[in-house]
Amino acid sequence: MERITTDICIVGAGPVGLFAVFEAGLLKMRCHVVDALPVVGGQLAEIYPKKPIYDIPGYPSILAGELVDNLMKQIEPFHPTFTLGERVEELDKQEDDSFIVRTSEGTEIACKVVVIAGGLGSFEPRKPAIESLENFEGKGVTYMVRDPELFRSKRIVLAGGGDSALDWTIFLAGLAEELTLVHRGSTFRGAPESAEKVLALAEEGQIKLLLKSNVTDVSGNGKLDSVKVLIDNETEHQIKADYFIPLFGLVPKLGPLENWGLELEKGAIVVNTFDYSTNIPGVYAIGDINTYPGKLKLILCGFHESALMAQSAYNIIYPDKKFVLKYTTVNGIQELS
Repeated sequence: MERITTDICIVGAGPVGLFAVFEAGLLKMRCHVVDALPVVGGQLAEIYPKKPIYDIPGYPSILAGELVDNLMKQIEPFHPTFTLGERVEELDKQEDDSFIVRTSEGTEIACKVVVIAGGLGSFEPRKPAIESLENFEGKGVTYMVRDPELFRSKRIVLAGGGDSALDWTIFLAGLAEELTLVHRGSTFRGAPESAEKVLALAEEGQIKLLLKSNVTDVSGNGKLDSVKVLIDNETEHQIKADYFIPLFGLVPKLGPLENWGLELEKGAIVVNTFDYSTNIPGVYAIGDINTYPGKLKLILCGFHESALMAQSAYNIIYPDKKFVLKYTTVNGIQELS
């Protein structure tokens, strides 16, 4: 069993967790980051790495994946360590008020502070009720678009009526050999301007649009070959497809965190906005996983929470030192040795 010793264990390697490494590093606190995903970046890397983000200060537009790359470069001087592809399972508080964090693979992290930055928790795709669907997962059925190039010159069937379905229809229309969007309703739930673009693509013949329709079956010989669509509850239509991408959203689950004794409210962790501490001393929650009056689930709000959390954590890591705020414009970035 591997034992890692650090100042702060950060649960979640999304943008807020990564920026928390930076804020902690400025105060000479070492961090170890754990994430159930095999790569850093959280939702940005897993769900929409090629989508632009418009509300990051100083960037009129930046791709989600590029933001992750920049955050990783920003924290390089602080030499954080990572355990990826392992889910945090247990939190044990020690007699000296430190913690042992254990993962699904038996890794142990000994630390003085735990920061939960797990977004909305671990995500599972909301799957349509198609009997043979799971037989083709990884063989033509996928629930998210990680690399759009994978779909170049392929026959694609997308299903859904929200923002993700609309956005990826627009994006993939120029890559796919043939693209069909199937939506059970007659109107879309996503942004009106995106819906207008999709309708225009259909009118121009660049995509096929099937409204009031549902995918009812998938078939193939070891690999997806076609999907069956029921149109207006009466007409069945078979569509040749290399990929079927149902985009019905993700279901967030706190998982083992629910058993840690944290105060929860509607599936989120209640925090004190003074420093984003939880009801367990030494445990903080930042980003989308926390809740408080006026909470906004924005990356930039998570960045703010990271800064205040780090200042509070400093008092736990260095109880005999007085915290003095020092501006990076004056001190620069001091690398941790």
